[in-house]
Amino acid sequence: MRRLLPLLVCFLAAPFTLSGSAGATPGAISCGVPEAPPVWIDFADSSVVFWRERFARPGVVVATGGQELAADARAAGAATVHWDMHLHRRVGTPPLPADPGLIEQRADSLFEHAVSVTGCARPLIALNELSGAWSPTPLTETIERYRANVLHFVSRLAERGGRPALLVAGKPFTGGDAAAWWRSVGQVSDLVLENYPNANVVWRQGPIEGSRQLRARYRRRASGLLAVGVPPSRIGLMIGFQTGLGAGGREGLKPRSRWFEVAKLQAFAARQVAREFKFPHIWSWGWAMRNERSNDPDKTFAACVWLWARDEGLCDAPGLLGREFDSDRRAGQIDLPSGVRCTYGDRALTAVGIAALAKVTGDRELALTALVVRTLENERTDVTSGDVHAAESAIIDARFDGSRAAYHSALAQAGASIFVARGIIGDELRRREILSRDSATRPSSADVDRFRATYGQVLARRVLVSPAPSWLPEGSGVVLATSAPQAAFRPPTGRAVTVRTVEGRFTLRALDRSQALAAVPLAVARPAIIRELVAERRAEAYAAWTLQKQKGAESRLVCERDRLPEIGVVTLSSFVPFLSLHEGVSQSAVT
Repeated sequence: MRRLLPLLVCFLAAPFTLSGSAGATPGAISCGVPEAPPVWIDFADSSVVFWRERFARPGVVVATGGQELAADARAAGAATVHWDMHLHRRVGTPPLPADPGLIEQRADSLFEHAVSVTGCARPLIALNELSGAWSPTPLTETIERYRANVLHFVSRLAERGGRPALLVAGKPFTGGDAAAWWRSVGQVSDLVLENYPNANVVWRQGPIEGSRQLRARYRRRASGLLAVGVPPSRIGLMIGFQTGLGAGGREGLKPRSRWFEVAKLQAFAARQVAREFKFPHIWSWGWAMRNERSNDPDKTFAACVWLWARDEGLCDAPGLLGREFDSDRRAGQIDLPSGVRCTYGDRALTAVGIAALAKVTGDRELALTALVVRTLENERTDVTSGDVHAAESAIIDARFDGSRAAYHSALAQAGASIFVARGIIGDELRRREILSRDSATRPSSADVDRFRATYGQVLARRVLVSPAPSWLPEGSGVVLATSAPQAAFRPPTGRAVTVRTVEGRFTLRALDRSQALAAVPLAVARPAIIRELVAERRAEAYAAWTLQKQKGAESRLVCERDRLPEIGVVTLSSFVPFLSLHEGVSQSAVT
């Protein structure tokens, strides 16, 4: 290993000393190639029997190693770049690296051939392909020598004025000492990341989840390189249309209309991710038809879909395929108006709305989750704006002695606008409606005993209330501080008082003193304990319900860069307790 060190140091330093096109910000991709990224580049050789029909046209960039094919493509209006299928013949393989003394000569030979094929003095040269990109460090001696050869080879191509594009299969291992090698390669060569998901899986996921997973896959594949400092301007995406089983791509997906749908979604997903990161190019290959394994007459139609998806003028896929093709360009795509963080169906969750709620929660992601839950519950409840205004008036009457000024002051202290406050009150009303639908099973005697033992210190009192409230539906009996208003525990025994709550005004008479639940005879306390246990079970059922609905909503959510909200149970009134419709001990009265 030590004898390789000087060689590696030499080549790791090379990108910073080379002239020509070396550097972190490459120039034009190649002669005649469109400048606006991402540039779409499609592989073709003589085995792509339909290449003239699909790729020989203006607006297409053909990657080929065939001199005659390249000339014909340019004559038809396409641009061309060079494709070298045999990198292993230039630099060797990880088990058997080539003689380092031959690398420069071989690079010069390939460069001159690429110039002749493309008719370009500074050609883009695709190199198929790097072996062992996933190899973890420490590397073996032969892999070290192989990678030194690769770096030397692409550095020489860049020095001559070419723009090498090294194809990379698998997820690159960028940890440890490998990071420096990837950074060095990224200084002189583009890195084209091959992505070949199984079309059957994408199809089963549907346009929303399938597109989301494609985008996530492309982002993950690039994340390691970006994390170690390879600039986005040096990263490309390779999308595969191979049809042999076991290699990704079509994988036998039938009918063919499903494969066409996946081809469309792949194009949209690749373009989205390339735009997000400003990747310079998107490639396609797998079009070759060399043998029984790769011969697929549907490839020409998939190529038309691929072209149409990026530019409807390149191929009329809807006209060609008719009912076999879904021409919807919006399903599953991130096409959000400015200022919108997510959409759920036709409902937009705006950055402004999230920011306003985050002033209360202190967390934008928590605020986003709460707004998604609100949208889901809106679909399933009948709470009106009139209901919200009525509840707000009741809160002001009960907790602020009827003073709107005091109410507004409390909202300002909590960072909540009137709009935000009414949204939270609406959440309380919707949750109460959903909770009321659950028919919780009656608790057992063992449940009652456990509650009494666990909450023995909770304040309890026997009272008479008129009219009967929700927290004492029998009108008479024991109430607990976990659900009854604090005012029920203040007046002297025997005195009738008026108690103001969000639910209304009640006449309450205390029948005995306030004491710990454990001191109340079980027979007397049992109805109150059962009410609390039923409320607990309903709350647990609500939590399970909302988590399930949030998970199900992901198929209808479209979010910026696919950053979906976290799934969780959010109670916004816990941040602004005086907006809660609950009257128990967790509700601090405002005086």
